Amino acid sequence: MKIKSEKDFWSGLMFIAIGVGFAWGASNYSFGSAARPGPAYFPFGLGVILAVLGLFVLFKGLTLDVPGGDKIGGWPFKPWLIILGAVVIFGLALPRLGMIITLPLLIAISSFASGEFRWKEVLINVVVLTLGCWLVFIKGLGLTIPVWPSFLT
Repeated sequence: MKIKSEKDFWSGLMFIAIGVGFAWGASNYSFGSAARPGPAYFPFGLGVILAVLGLFVLFKGLTLDVPGGDKIGGWPFKPWLIILGAVVIFGLALPRLGMIITLPLLIAISSFASGEFRWKEVLINVVVLTLGCWLVFIKGLGLTIPVWPSFLT
């Protein structure tokens, strides 16, 4: 069988692998019942849905002709490393610097991974996402994430 769209073929395989991985990982927890779902219920369901979606995308990549084969292209290692570095810095800095400093730092560093970097858009993202995270995680869910740097509290 010939691959007719590389992008669809490989993304379908990726969806299947991640979906099966989540469903398999969730099987280590209690499922519960439909009336009282356990901790495995939601991730198992999402994993199965993702794997089924991956099957459809994979099927499309094998059956539908695309001009030029829809090649994948080069691997963007520099953006991957920038984003990975930003996430590592976020994880290491959050307990010491708090969410108010660490989240804008994550957003600013991650934005350098794009070729379309603009300071105005980054600042808007910083304000909206930091405020949104504070509302959801601190006010809404009541999580004990440090908001301010440890040297200020």
